[in-house]
Amino acid sequence: MTISGQQGRYAGSAAQLAEGWTLERLTPPSRLYGANGLATGADGRVYVAQVGGSQVSAIDVDSGVIETISAMGGDIVAPDDLVFDEAGNLYLTEITEGRVCMRTPNGQVRVIQGDMPVANPITWHQGRLIAGECRIGARIMELDRDGGAPRVIAENIPMANAFQVGPDGKLYFPVMGTNEIWRVDLAGGAPEVVAGDLGVPDSVKFDSKGRIVTTQVASGQVLRLDLVSGTREVLADLGPGLDNVTFIGDRIFVSSIPGEITEILGDGKVRPIVPRSLQWPLGLAVGADGALFVADGAFGYTLQPGGVLVLAGMIFYPGCPGYLRGVVAGAEPGEWIVTTGTGGVARYRPAEATSEFLANGYDQLMGVAVAPGGAIVFAEYGAGRVLSADKGAVEELANGLDKPMGVAVASDGTVYVAEAGAGRVVKLAGGKVEPVLEGLGRPEGLALSGGRLVTVDTAAKALIACDLSGGARETLASSLPVGAPAGVIPKFLGPIGDMAGPMINFSGVAAGADGTFYVSGDAEGSVLAIRAR
Repeated sequence: MTISGQQGRYAGSAAQLAEGWTLERLTPPSRLYGANGLATGADGRVYVAQVGGSQVSAIDVDSGVIETISAMGGDIVAPDDLVFDEAGNLYLTEITEGRVCMRTPNGQVRVIQGDMPVANPITWHQGRLIAGECRIGARIMELDRDGGAPRVIAENIPMANAFQVGPDGKLYFPVMGTNEIWRVDLAGGAPEVVAGDLGVPDSVKFDSKGRIVTTQVASGQVLRLDLVSGTREVLADLGPGLDNVTFIGDRIFVSSIPGEITEILGDGKVRPIVPRSLQWPLGLAVGADGALFVADGAFGYTLQPGGVLVLAGMIFYPGCPGYLRGVVAGAEPGEWIVTTGTGGVARYRPAEATSEFLANGYDQLMGVAVAPGGAIVFAEYGAGRVLSADKGAVEELANGLDKPMGVAVASDGTVYVAEAGAGRVVKLAGGKVEPVLEGLGRPEGLALSGGRLVTVDTAAKALIACDLSGGARETLASSLPVGAPAGVIPKFLGPIGDMAGPMINFSGVAAGADGTFYVSGDAEGSVLAIRAR
């Protein structure tokens, strides 16, 4: 059986299903790998930086056509913000690399500043290139495009973000750590506060009338501030995750981290250009009540019937433990055990806006499972270990593994591990590591259901099942939209300061009570349901 693909960011083959199995996309494919910085090109298109996909795209805002300008696996890594000069050179901050690069109109890329931890905002003003850092103690600097030493304009800023020079010649910038907008003279000096009591501003841009338009990442509002009259108005309320602003004439366009581009029309009306969607997704888990939790990095969702994603929490929400990767249902409804990008394992209750860390300080955590006695088993990808946290103590179950990712625990307490680097699934028994499935490409997610062990092999792009009673192997689905596009080797994405650890993909799988397997279609940004007829 063949399932046709849908228009999106991923151009793989149509999925193939084993006889007796069906596939349903519960969420549509994403068109972008998230959406961060925006800039308007001389061609009238909106250029979008996409951190997670290491991609830059250009959008015709009237037709909706998207062209890839710099693709995943190319010279530009984790671009967060971008700006053009008059000659058509494109300057980009590479946030996980801590550097700024320049792309010429003919596509040549070179690094012009390599020492900017958490490089994020960037702007161009009358021949001057200015960039900053989104971290506590941030610097804002004027850069020399020929590699000379930068000049510090301001420092010790609590997380600067997308900025622009105002009509008065001063630099206006959002300060996420204080929930304010500041300005500073380009010659330097003490910054001053120009606005406060916002919704965690992460961009400040000026319209043609000299008014500030600013996105609020936590509240989801787009605000317009007139510093002359002192008025403040809400142009739109689009939901948490907003990131940046650009203009085409007097038309306003804003981005949202989950990959949404929206035109603000006025009077509270908006026009979607690219719909909000998933960036990855990563881990999946099914609760006792049938709710499906989707871990999507900076965001966590519950997936409702009809494919409706409901935001459960995000990295800027109270109680969120951080960048969400692995997930399993907890003991209580609405409770989830998660692994985070910064190396923690937490019990997370989004509705209560609370989380409790059960373990912390580990190297690149991936999958997580709950053992019959309540112990939390998790995979430490970076150190090659599987560990168990129980009653405040952490025990090592295995070490020397090659990039462990998915974990699953059987009802008898047997622990199974997807060893991505070794291309196999193993079980931990009596202190020994025993192969269960070998000859795989890159097994990531792992789940147990009805005596069957299933894993997502992102290299083979397949969902593979193994009968634990007899060992028979079956490919339930192939040509799945998981892993990197064919022929592409993604660049390693390091941490974003203290906000998120390395952004390593993890295609999760979860089993429903009815035998449905839910798979993270991380290549295209969808959740898939694979079911027996």
